[in-house]
Amino acid sequence: MRLIKTRLIMRASLAAALLILPAAHLSVAAAPQRRRSAARTRRAAAPVYTVAAGKTLRVRLNGELDSEKARVGDTFTGTIVDPVYSSGGVQVVPQASTITGRVARVTRAGKEGEPATLDVQFVALELPNGTRRAISGSLTDLSESGGESDNEGMVSAKRTKDRNVKFIGGGAAGGAVLGGIAGGGKGALIGGIVGAGAGLLGSKLKKGGEVKVKSGTEFGVVLNRSVSLPKYAVIE
Repeated sequence: MRLIKTRLIMRASLAAALLILPAAHLSVAAAPQRRRSAARTRRAAAPVYTVAAGKTLRVRLNGELDSEKARVGDTFTGTIVDPVYSSGGVQVVPQASTITGRVARVTRAGKEGEPATLDVQFVALELPNGTRRAISGSLTDLSESGGESDNEGMVSAKRTKDRNVKFIGGGAAGGAVLGGIAGGGKGALIGGIVGAGAGLLGSKLKKGGEVKVKSGTEFGVVLNRSVSLPKYAVIE
């Protein structure tokens, strides 16, 4: 009788141990997930700072834009040249961040000196720490006539809402200039030359040129709406 009781006790202990082991395993396995969730919660609770609409980011093109090859919907990237600060002076976007653009419209060069045009939009921003934000940005120039630099390294563009700034082909070397269409009128040069060998628009341009914006070209991207980001920090 004593032997039977001993065996029953041993079996009960073994069964209890088998029940405890999976629970312990699940608890250990869940610990990293809990830590990640806590980290996400802390990041989500971090204060955010706003970069106002109308601010212009200085961007350097990665790769080349070519109106002969570009198709509507194609994406391209540029690198942020100067850090971006919120309206309160907090750095939210460091140098070397990546901005993503998208081709919105392509018009090939035509007869009678009509140059090609390339309309682009800017849709996303990615920081070196992996933070991403959707944005709405438009092309603008960085010349003195097109903007004013402030003490935070930003450029505030003088841009009217009815002006559609785009890349315009020009010159025998296939350079590009920034042009604007205001009120549906003819193209007008509003920015500086941004492509080597770019030509002037108008009667001097006998043959329409394609848009070829070289890698490394710098231009401005003006924010159409504000964007909010936390203070930039490297995530380990």
